[in-house]
Amino acid sequence: MESTRLDRWLWSVRLAKTRSDAAAACRGGHVRVNDRPAKPATAVHPGDEVRARVYEQTRIVEVTKVIQKRVGAPEAQACYLDRTPPPPPKEARPVFAVRDRGTGRPTKRERRMLDQLGALRPPRP
Repeated sequence: MESTRLDRWLWSVRLAKTRSDAAAACRGGHVRVNDRPAKPATAVHPGDEVRARVYEQTRIVEVTKVIQKRVGAPEAQACYLDRTPPPPPKEARPVFAVRDRGTGRPTKRERRMLDQLGALRPPRP
C-alpha cells in the first residue's frame, strides 16, 4: 500500500478523533499537504508533509508510513514524524487581565471590562 485517503490517514494515526472530524477539517481548509490545500480524498504518500489544524491545535507531521485502519497509539505514532514547534513558554504568552488573589468578586464595572477583553473563561461543567 503506497497511498491512502487523507481523512482516513488522519483518523488512523489519531490526529483526529473521528474520520468525519478529519474530513470536516479538510473541507474547511484546515489541512494542507505539501503546502497545498487538501480535500478529504487527497492521496497521502510516505514523505509528504501534512499541516493539520484540528481541535484548535496546529500539527505539522511528516508521513513515514501509510495505514488505513486505526491501530494502537504507539503504532500510530510510528507512522509519522512530529515536526510541530513547541508551544511558547507561559511567560511569553500575553496576559490580558490579572486580578490579585483574594480580592473578592469583580465589581460590575470590572466584570464588563473583563468581558470586553475576553478574559473570562466559560463556566466549568
